[in-house]
Amino acid sequence: MSKKKTRNKSGRESDILTFLKKRGPLVVFLFAFLLYANTLGHGYTQDDAIVITENVLTKQGVQGIPDILTKDTFFGFFQQEGKSRLVAGGRYRPLTLMMFAVEYELFGMKPWIGHLMNVLLFGLTAMLVYLLLMRIASPGLKKQAWLFALIGAALFAAHPVHTEAVANIKGRDEIMALLLSLTAFYILFKPKERIGPAPFALSFLAFFAALLSKENSITFLAVVPLAVYLFKGRKVRPALMSVVPLILATGVFLWIRGLVIGWELGDAPRELLNNPFIKVEGNRYVDFTFGEKSATIMYTLGNYIRLLFFPHPLTHDYYPRHIDIMHWGDWKVLLSLAAYLGLIVAAIKGWKKQPLLTYGILFFLITLSIVSNVVFPVGTNMSERFIYMPSLGWAIAVGWMLMKMYPASKRNMYVLVGLILLGFAIKTVVRNTVWKSNYTLFMSDVETSDNSAKLLAACAGELITRAAKMEEGPLKDKQIRDGLDYLDRAQEIHPNYKMSYLLEGNGNYYLEQWEAAIRSYEQVLSFDPANSEGLKNLGITLRDAGRYYGQQAGDLQKSVEYLERAYQLIPTDYETVHSLGVAYGMSGQPGPAVTMLSKGVELQPENAMAHFNLGLAYQRSGDPVSAQKHREIALELDPEILKGRSQ
Repeated sequence: MSKKKTRNKSGRESDILTFLKKRGPLVVFLFAFLLYANTLGHGYTQDDAIVITENVLTKQGVQGIPDILTKDTFFGFFQQEGKSRLVAGGRYRPLTLMMFAVEYELFGMKPWIGHLMNVLLFGLTAMLVYLLLMRIASPGLKKQAWLFALIGAALFAAHPVHTEAVANIKGRDEIMALLLSLTAFYILFKPKERIGPAPFALSFLAFFAALLSKENSITFLAVVPLAVYLFKGRKVRPALMSVVPLILATGVFLWIRGLVIGWELGDAPRELLNNPFIKVEGNRYVDFTFGEKSATIMYTLGNYIRLLFFPHPLTHDYYPRHIDIMHWGDWKVLLSLAAYLGLIVAAIKGWKKQPLLTYGILFFLITLSIVSNVVFPVGTNMSERFIYMPSLGWAIAVGWMLMKMYPASKRNMYVLVGLILLGFAIKTVVRNTVWKSNYTLFMSDVETSDNSAKLLAACAGELITRAAKMEEGPLKDKQIRDGLDYLDRAQEIHPNYKMSYLLEGNGNYYLEQWEAAIRSYEQVLSFDPANSEGLKNLGITLRDAGRYYGQQAGDLQKSVEYLERAYQLIPTDYETVHSLGVAYGMSGQPGPAVTMLSKGVELQPENAMAHFNLGLAYQRSGDPVSAQKHREIALELDPEILKGRSQ
């Protein structure tokens, strides 16, 4: 290569590096934004129902904010105090709900607004990561701090495990918790040692807002002073002083939280989908042994490390039994343990000479601890959104390891960083497409989480709900039967899964398999006798089964039996009352027929057919006067009612 070409190539490389150095924050913001730009056309998915589409408080707009501030996070969805605390300790995360309420007030039910906000806030987070890493790395890396900050922020922005937090609007709580925690961190980590009144107040407010977004921000009580100690002269006093505003904000938050949802953490729920550390034996729940629980937790912690280094396959669902009951004799559990012991050893060894590596490892371990199921149960084995915050520690540690190649292998480092970012970016953009709708999400992820009772039931729900809107025919029946197959597998994993039996009842109802549907709904009620949806659906199924046996099968005895049971469950349903009255009349019971058809007239006094059939019942019971009266009312309401009927 000629000297001129070498200089030109070197010059272009120098221009690119100069641009990145000057515009690092903007570059990182745009990189993060573009990675998730393909989510802007997506709809609501997964837990968006809990916080937006089916949350009565959010859908009140700004008028719902007072209740949002004074209720458990799940109250607006379940609308009753007891059900809102499905996980131990309850949840108090009002900030993002208030954001959703304001967005609803301004724009209505527009998912693109929620997605746009998520992408913008994620871009701001990546930009703040860059600025913070510049600040903490400057004392050690000096002129190359910008490059470390760029690599670390880009690794964080590109990592595919963040798709659950960013592509799902509900993931706003993860985004805001980290963004606001980093804001407080950045304010406190200033070159000057003294914290003035303004930084003190601003960091207090930022951290308080972070806690209102999600409780795992509390781990910054450790990671902030640790950074001050490691990167600002290793002095204890400044480290302790840096955490004072965060401690005060935490105290205020915990006090408010206690007033709103109580002070008790509570016991873990006795339901498999909200407590993965129980199992079904003899139709009852029993706890894991200590060995089973600790081994399962250790295995899931190892999975987090695997996903950070090799993010494939990804899934939104790690519910039982996607992760099975593990034991300490399993090599995968022992490998996970070895990995964490290795991290601890590396952090200790790097304490003095490699502070960035040490800090990255400890940041990861500290922020992961609160969602690890070690401190307290979080309601599921694991979730990719749980490592949204800890992944920053991974990015710091990996960024430091890549910088170790600089300057001896500068070109190799650029190539390696580029390949990692390219692979991550492609995976992120492709993974985003799965989050377009519940259907695409469930049907894609069930290929990975094929042993999750929750996801199997979710797939069934999507198939059966979609089939219900299809025209009658073999395609509709096949889709319903496919859904029922998913439910069979879900019930093998979780025999007491109430929702699976409810969906099974719906599927059998649409197939007009009346007895099977009735058995499914009765199974729901055996778990929860007051289940309103189970009671209603059972009533409707009994009604339609009764009509089928009366009108098509010619079995009046069975028709009356089913309709009487339906009437006990849905006594104000006109179709049930009217059909039962007709069945009584056809089976030679004029007295009960009059009684029931009279109730039908009370329910729908303007219904011509109700009066006409009541008139017939009166005629058969020997009351021609009443018969004539209702016949005349029927003709007045519908002069054409006698057409096609014998006079």
